[in-house]
Amino acid sequence: MAAQRERQAPGRADGTGKSAGLRRIGVAIDSDLLEKFDRLIRRRGYNNRSEAFRDLIRAELVEEAADAPDSPVVGTVTLVYDHNVRLLNEKLVDLQHRHFHHILSTLHVHLDHDHCLEVLVLRGASRTVRQIADVLIATKGVKLGRLTITAAGAIP
Repeated sequence: MAAQRERQAPGRADGTGKSAGLRRIGVAIDSDLLEKFDRLIRRRGYNNRSEAFRDLIRAELVEEAADAPDSPVVGTVTLVYDHNVRLLNEKLVDLQHRHFHHILSTLHVHLDHDHCLEVLVLRGASRTVRQIADVLIATKGVKLGRLTITAAGAIP
């Protein structure tokens, strides 16, 4: 009977195709690569390879989902800029006000006498979040800028 269920749907016996639990798989990996992977997961505090593999797979699935232009995402934009650049603060604040419905929060830190760090948390369609980040990062006087983005929906 179990074999009959398995033929009905690879996955769950109820025919939905959804996973009923954990599945074991075999993976062939070069010895040197596996040693490096084991060192990496020990440094990161994983208890076993399975946990690390699951996290790697989830990260790739989330990244792929976040790449779709209409996909709902959250992101952080990190900016480092020289606050002495003429009108830069006003430009950044104006941009933030124009996109207030996508900007959830900001953090401003004075790094030294001349430089500031600003972190903005954004939410919206991937295309929109990326466009806002690109404009902020490209603003004259911004020395460093980076967008980190992830899916806003369910994580696999």
